[in-house]
Amino acid sequence: MSLPFLNYFRVKPVCRILRMSCGLLLCLVILASCGKAPGPPERPPVSVTMAPAQVQNVPLYIDEIGNCLALQSVSITAQVSGAVTNISFLDGADVKTGDLLYTIDPRTYQAARDKAAATLAADQATLKLNQAQLDRSQNLVAGNYISPQDLENLKTVVSTSEATVKQDKALLDTAEINLEYCTIRSPIDGKTGVHLVDIGNVVTAYSNNVLVSIQRNNPLYVDFIVTETDLPRVRQYFINGSLKVEVYFPDDEKKHRTSELYFLDNAVQIGSGTVKLRSILPNDDRLFWPGQFVKVKLVLAQIPNAVVVPYSAVQIGHDGPFAFVAKPDNTAELRQVTPGQRQGENVVIEKGIAANEMVILTGQMLLSPGAKIVAAPPDKNAPATASGDTTASGDTTAGAGSDAAASQTSEADKAKATGSVTTPSSGAGAEAPKSATTTPSDAAPAAPVGNIDDKSKAH
Repeated sequence: MSLPFLNYFRVKPVCRILRMSCGLLLCLVILASCGKAPGPPERPPVSVTMAPAQVQNVPLYIDEIGNCLALQSVSITAQVSGAVTNISFLDGADVKTGDLLYTIDPRTYQAARDKAAATLAADQATLKLNQAQLDRSQNLVAGNYISPQDLENLKTVVSTSEATVKQDKALLDTAEINLEYCTIRSPIDGKTGVHLVDIGNVVTAYSNNVLVSIQRNNPLYVDFIVTETDLPRVRQYFINGSLKVEVYFPDDEKKHRTSELYFLDNAVQIGSGTVKLRSILPNDDRLFWPGQFVKVKLVLAQIPNAVVVPYSAVQIGHDGPFAFVAKPDNTAELRQVTPGQRQGENVVIEKGIAANEMVILTGQMLLSPGAKIVAAPPDKNAPATASGDTTASGDTTAGAGSDAAASQTSEADKAKATGSVTTPSSGAGAEAPKSATTTPSDAAPAAPVGNIDDKSKAH
């Protein structure tokens, strides 16, 4: 006995398959009639600022920290004992050689001088008398009026009187010197410090009690050190000619002055592996001060025709330093570069960028190789790009992070204007439409780690 539903499955399998195929084909036709899904919209150009790579003559230098020292420094102490009766200068005053500083009570030394003068006068009179007696006796000895022995005795008396007079003169000179020491005068031109002994105090001769210090601050010594690894280069350039030393304020490199290196120490310090150098710095306007720490740049030579770009153009990525170069078709090209020494607001590019190529200064965080770019309107408040010969300088500029943030904000404003909802793509600072599929041409490179300063700090 056969059941009807079993016959259904046995007799009509082909019909069932045909019906399923027709249904599937109908669905495909309906989907095809709806049209293809729209592709991702094209990303708008990134607003960037640019500057040309310039050719300049730049210095080759060694950057160090130095210390200003007075050309002459004197600690004034008393050379005679006594009470201080007068102070003839103001604290911090400029004094000349011979200016009166202190006065010590001179009465005792004046009396000693007068006594020595009186003793000298008495002994000179005695010598005069003895010399007269000797002259008379020499005339008498020829007539045998006196014995030769008496004549010799008179000669001895005269010689003794002469020696006594010389001794009295020395004592008088000593008394006059001590009297002169009662007025203490400046031995050099310079600036006084604060007075350390007040009127009425008794000072002792040749003690360690300093009355006041005086320092000559024009010109100044600037002492600094270089490592023993830099010593061969320094010696090479120093032998060939004089080397310039540029001295800067640590917090304001506009305050600077140029001096010349004149001293190179004769040995390397064993403990530190460094060598001491010294320059003489003109300081007519007292811009620098003894004891002040300064930034020092020892200029070894001039590098001619170096390619220089603004420092903010160079970024640090996983493959090392790089920069974006603006191509003539308004697209960005990523270049691996070899940066050289910092030159103020600029940096030397040893390899990777040619002269007059346009480098991108801001907006790098939103760029990828081949991305479209558009020049941002000039900022009237932005400083002009440095031009001409560059002097050695090491001031720090802000990295590209703040510039990238500003460009990212402007990019977000453009996205809002087009009505697109954007989300940041993973691993990069670029933005893409939420409903769009990211294509290889739209993918942004990995976010840069930072600028050169960040890398140096990490090391």
